[in-house]
Amino acid sequence: MKLSIQKIGFLLLCLAFASFGSPALAQNKRKGIFIVSESSKIPVADAYAQSDDLSFTANSDDNGFIDLEKLPGNVTALTLSRIGFEPKKIDLSALTFKNNTAIIYLSNKVSSLEEVKLRTVPNNSVFKVISDLDIHLRPINNSQEILRMVPGLFIGQHAGGGKSEQIFLRGFDIDHGTDINLTVDGMPVNMVSHAHGQGYADLHWVIPEFIEKVNFNKGPYYADKGNFTTAGFVEFRTKNYLEKSFVKAEGGQFGTFRGVTGINLLPANKTKRNQSLFFGGEASFTQGFFESPQDFKRFNGILKYHANVNANTTLTATATGFNSKWNASGQIPDRAVADGSIGFYGAIDNTEGGETSRYNANIELRKDLGNNAVWSNQMFYAKNRFVLFSNFTFFKENPVDGDQIKQKENRNLFGFTSAYEKDFLLGKVSTQTKLGVQLRYDDVNDLALTRTKNRVTTLEQLKLGEVNELNAGLHWAQKINFTKKLVVTTGLRGDYFSNQYNDQLTFEDRRTDAFLVSPKLNVDVRVNNKVQLYVYNGRGFHSNDSRVAVQQNGRKVLPPAWGTDIGGIFKIGNKLILQSALWYLWLNQEFIYVGDEGIVEPSGKTRRVGIDFSARYELVKNLFADLDLSLADPRALNVPKEESFLPLAPRFTSVGGLTYRRQYGFNGSLRYRFMDDRPANDNNSVVAKGYFVTDAALNYTKPKWEAGFIIQNVFDVQWKETQFDTESKLKQEQAPVSEIHFTPGTPFAARVNFTIFF
Repeated sequence: MKLSIQKIGFLLLCLAFASFGSPALAQNKRKGIFIVSESSKIPVADAYAQSDDLSFTANSDDNGFIDLEKLPGNVTALTLSRIGFEPKKIDLSALTFKNNTAIIYLSNKVSSLEEVKLRTVPNNSVFKVISDLDIHLRPINNSQEILRMVPGLFIGQHAGGGKSEQIFLRGFDIDHGTDINLTVDGMPVNMVSHAHGQGYADLHWVIPEFIEKVNFNKGPYYADKGNFTTAGFVEFRTKNYLEKSFVKAEGGQFGTFRGVTGINLLPANKTKRNQSLFFGGEASFTQGFFESPQDFKRFNGILKYHANVNANTTLTATATGFNSKWNASGQIPDRAVADGSIGFYGAIDNTEGGETSRYNANIELRKDLGNNAVWSNQMFYAKNRFVLFSNFTFFKENPVDGDQIKQKENRNLFGFTSAYEKDFLLGKVSTQTKLGVQLRYDDVNDLALTRTKNRVTTLEQLKLGEVNELNAGLHWAQKINFTKKLVVTTGLRGDYFSNQYNDQLTFEDRRTDAFLVSPKLNVDVRVNNKVQLYVYNGRGFHSNDSRVAVQQNGRKVLPPAWGTDIGGIFKIGNKLILQSALWYLWLNQEFIYVGDEGIVEPSGKTRRVGIDFSARYELVKNLFADLDLSLADPRALNVPKEESFLPLAPRFTSVGGLTYRRQYGFNGSLRYRFMDDRPANDNNSVVAKGYFVTDAALNYTKPKWEAGFIIQNVFDVQWKETQFDTESKLKQEQAPVSEIHFTPGTPFAARVNFTIFF
């Protein structure tokens, strides 16, 4: 039975009032220290405190707070450290406590690999050391490049700047998000049962200047990560505090202009900032490098409030809005470029393109209950509209009017999450329990696939319906610190799905249910301060489209994936950090809804095995080199070996570069990305050609302003960003031809920017 928007809203309000009004919110003043940035007075999260004898270790929470209730009586001093800050040793007896707390200020500095020490379990992710360094050392130029911070992750755009990028990771052609879980401030980015494909993940509503941190990992090993977590997950957190207000203007080749602003709306506290309210906005325009103007327009906005309600309670409320409109040249066939019919940046159908928007409301409440327990609650709502015009086969189906299609949807997304964490002793063994519930309901209307001509004329209605999809997830994880060097984490996750599809062309209304249990087991071993080893195992899944699920009567709605990682992080000397992993991933049978054609395609079991390698090296002070290598052997199972290739799955990729970083003065980077040739069909008779592209950025920073210069594709190589083996027919041809169709990558493109801070 369909749940109305009113019923969903009422249910989430009840859950919210239960969370906000709990007696557990009574104030609980504990003894502790707040770690604060000396320059901005912003709390420093994830600062690490340790005693000389290691009898006490702790990390600061999001408010910069470190609880000292369990500090051993013989500990009189602590050393505080955090990437991006000068380490500091404090004498506890010399501190002045007010209301049971004291403030400790850390001085900002450019990160150095020398300060990195390996802990028993990096917080949330074995890659956290790498990601913390990267976000502090690399300049981020746009929202797409945020994803590229994940080692081995590649993206490709093939329908203008407004469509979600195609993603590649660990031997997966993830399409637009089928096998990677993406979130922003806890809100899901992936869209289930989307008009363009399952898991469609559009990140363009995120303004890169407001990203605070990126947490990620690969594989299905984490109990609190559910749908789409097969190849891995990426979590983005936006800033709670804006260090300075700013205005930024950027312009460059191909009629490109971008303006960004961030404005603090509350005065800054001179001691410690306990609350923040800021507004951010972005406007972006470009004609694009294609022969047919792209006329791309994007507008983003964010309004965020963050405050300590009392000593132990934090409230965060965020509203964001996004709208984008563009034209596209689509994917063009090799033969049309080879015979001179069109140029490398030309188009067969230049009326492709689309318009999309997303509006989000997000409320987060975090309560420290005392006694080493934390309760977090979140409620969110998203309104998403999507219209996309594409033409992949040109005149194959309709020799007169062409094969253009229109995909459309209008979505309401509701969600609620609640998580409880508690640290305690099990005998003499330190342990942590984490329990949580996650609810998500998608109400998708006007879900349509239509044949059109020039965006204007409707030729045929292929699909039209409504989807109502509920996902309820429960997760539990138990982390046991057997010793300071051995940590074992067990986890269990249960997911229930209710899928309903109302076909408005056939007047069929069908529904099905499915449930899946996913166990996890992770082992971390800290050999010493410079070597950490790990073995991770787990089961994950990605859900199938509701339009497929109802046809399968509950079968294969949640095809499982089993994975294993064996790896380690190694610090060699003071200037080199290495990470390597040998991994294996097996996927069960899937039924895939092909949104471009409105049909269901079954695909069999697959397995992927590979090696990941990452290195970070500090050449001299402020100059860093990085290298990521990913090798994978993706194969289909139960088919002849010569037909077991997985189309477009990457087999060898590498990214790397040099970064020079100073707090003031010149800083910049020179970076490359390389993707090797890969099969474009299941017998490797058609090959998607690889590419090697280099980008550069140079900035000059002062306390009150910054000027920058960015070049994409420094050496102006001609490359194909996305490629597909597609059967198409041009207007003058008598029969269709199957070959590579591609979207060209960016040629040499320079732009400059200037930012004023105030």
